[in-house]
Amino acid sequence: MKKKTVLLVMLLTIMSFTFSNQTSLSQPLLDKRFPKDIAQSPLPKLLDFGAGTCIPCKAMAPILKELAEEYKGRVEIRIIEVYQEKELTRINGIRLIPTQIFFDSKNKEVFRHQGFMDKEEIKKVFDKMRVK
Repeated sequence: MKKKTVLLVMLLTIMSFTFSNQTSLSQPLLDKRFPKDIAQSPLPKLLDFGAGTCIPCKAMAPILKELAEEYKGRVEIRIIEVYQEKELTRINGIRLIPTQIFFDSKNKEVFRHQGFMDKEEIKKVFDKMRVK
């Protein structure tokens, strides 16, 4: 009888530790391909990977800022500094800068471009993604 009681207590103790260490299902997992501030956004996304020392990247910065204002509330646009955000750069498989990655509202990659991209080219991709 004592053995059964001891085994039962041990089993209950182990189970309580197991269930207390599980993460809550109400906390959604962050998608590590995106900056934390937009990881859970339901909007389409454009990530531009570049560097402050890259001439085409610097030329794109004002274009991306204009588009971010123009498409505010419809698309999340972020400029990612590859030398500061090394993990994000690695996870997204960036090999050349600038690189632009377009994601739909379900976070599926729909288009990737390497090199300079002008405003009209970006808007064409948004049109294909049906961003209005």
